[in-house]
Amino acid sequence: MFKKSLGDTKTSAPLRSSERRKLRTRTAERFQLTSEIADNLVPDGLLSQRFIAYNGEPGVLYLSGDGDPLWFSVGKGSDELIPTGVLTNIRSSEPPSYHLSSFLYGCTDTVARGCLPIAVGRLVYTLWKHPTLLPVLTTPASVIPILVGGADLMVPGVVQAPRAASTGTLVSVAQVARDAQGPPLAVGRMAVDSDKIDNGVTKGKAVIVLHTWKDHLWAIGCKDNPPEAVQVAAASVKVAGAGDQEKGGVVDSSNASADASLPGTSQELAEHPPAEAQGVSVAEPETDEKLTPEEVSARLRAALLQALGTTLAALPSSAFPMPTTTLYTAHILPARPFSRTTTTPVDIKHSTFKSLSAFLRASEKGGLLKLKDTRPDAVVVAVYSTHADVVSHRRHRTVGEEDERRRRAEEREAQEATDAANAEKSMSVTELWKPHLDTLPLFKDLGSSALYTLTEVKSALLAYVEKHDLVNRVKQQYLNVNANAVFSLALYGSPNAKGATPAPEFAKREDTLTALCSRMQPWYRITIGGEASITKKGALRPISVAIKIRQGRKASTLITGIEPFQHTAEALAEALRVRCASSTSVSPVAGGGHEVMVQGKQIPAVLELLGSLGVPKKWIEVSDLADKKKK
Repeated sequence: MFKKSLGDTKTSAPLRSSERRKLRTRTAERFQLTSEIADNLVPDGLLSQRFIAYNGEPGVLYLSGDGDPLWFSVGKGSDELIPTGVLTNIRSSEPPSYHLSSFLYGCTDTVARGCLPIAVGRLVYTLWKHPTLLPVLTTPASVIPILVGGADLMVPGVVQAPRAASTGTLVSVAQVARDAQGPPLAVGRMAVDSDKIDNGVTKGKAVIVLHTWKDHLWAIGCKDNPPEAVQVAAASVKVAGAGDQEKGGVVDSSNASADASLPGTSQELAEHPPAEAQGVSVAEPETDEKLTPEEVSARLRAALLQALGTTLAALPSSAFPMPTTTLYTAHILPARPFSRTTTTPVDIKHSTFKSLSAFLRASEKGGLLKLKDTRPDAVVVAVYSTHADVVSHRRHRTVGEEDERRRRAEEREAQEATDAANAEKSMSVTELWKPHLDTLPLFKDLGSSALYTLTEVKSALLAYVEKHDLVNRVKQQYLNVNANAVFSLALYGSPNAKGATPAPEFAKREDTLTALCSRMQPWYRITIGGEASITKKGALRPISVAIKIRQGRKASTLITGIEPFQHTAEALAEALRVRCASSTSVSPVAGGGHEVMVQGKQIPAVLELLGSLGVPKKWIEVSDLADKKKK
């Protein structure tokens, strides 16, 4: 899961003493360690850092005070500890090989008693320092580069499996030669019971690899090489799946164990042939060291190959001739390999070419493109995306892709912040109706006289109609109004009232709803930002935004009715003065409230401002009376 850089990491924070003690206790109990060993594996000054892997899986890293990873856990809320990282140095008068062999393989009485050597010398990784933390599964040396490249270990690649290791058990993977076994170079989970491997299972995955030597987690630490392999008895090596051929990117283990010349030292392992020879791309870890000019040149060429296979290949023929500066800035630079830790700029200045012209001339000589000499600079007249080097190029994560990811993340964060700010200002307006006078009997018959929304009024009306069987049997869309006195009174009032209109014998369903609402008492409720709502009696009128001609031919924009929406006219006038860069004024209007006047036709600016204040568009009426007056 660390074959690519971590997608997101949080700032590391010191681990409290109580948390460190708990972690040390968990480590000692989980791996059955003595207190001295647990203290060494969980040292003072421990840091914790949350991360999200490239596949989106969260986890926690436990780092030393120097920032070297020691342990990690995978999964939200997981308590499982997986060993990795760099621990203390080994300081002693004995040579490093003495401590490595004795500490790794238990060759001294000191280790047998659980006592650790006092450290200094060089740094060693957790499993290299205490390889018995996890059950060990061995594999041929030819398989190790494939695991480093990010592949899982397949059953045919297993030489010796640990006993009684069930599916999901954490194991370490070490390389094995004829008579030697190297240090653990990978950590993973068993994908199948080890008993099944011993009993003849020949297909499928054996270990799902989580962390390997030379992956991006390894690169966070000291990047030390593995210790030397040690000699083991030939009888102790049991070949699993002997005779199986190469499957799933893993070579035949029996042939590898019999014929492969396995490295016995860390230097030999580092110089082992790469996995590309077996068709697997090995992801080399990023370094925090400065790049040499030759390395910068190699990355620029990789960027050109990537661009030739992607952006340049998609260009039409009309895009050429192309200025060389355009090729460099728009295609080569964005296609450079992305690195989080490399500090050396990958550009022409830091390469061996020192000039763009020299770099492109070399590329032309290699058959990647064609140049034409012009003044003042040459131009690119053709690119060759079918070149063998372009076809065989393994695509990498580019600087342009990372910049695009960051830009999208920033836009997403900005949008989330805007949405959160709008949510705080969002306004919800609800029209309400309360039973009043002649409508009271209808709602009391239903057992309620509270405030109703339009939907609730309709439901109450239909419930009353159904209860008293008022649907016309001939035409279902009509209701029998005169068939029920309470129903007729609620919709059309008393026939004896002054100026009353006689109730019709039949009425459509939608007409009865309109008639009932017109005879109920109007209320409204306004909620801003999800906080406590404000409920008031009366009909809510929309905000009026109108353009009128005043003082001769000068047009002005007038806004009225802002107060019921919990905003003051003075604040609106000041905001419009700044937004429109125009003079504004506030004056009272007959019947209460105030009118805001802003010079000029400012309807778009007013609508934008009211929208930012959370006023729904439904409650804004716009009219241009200036054009009507001209006519």
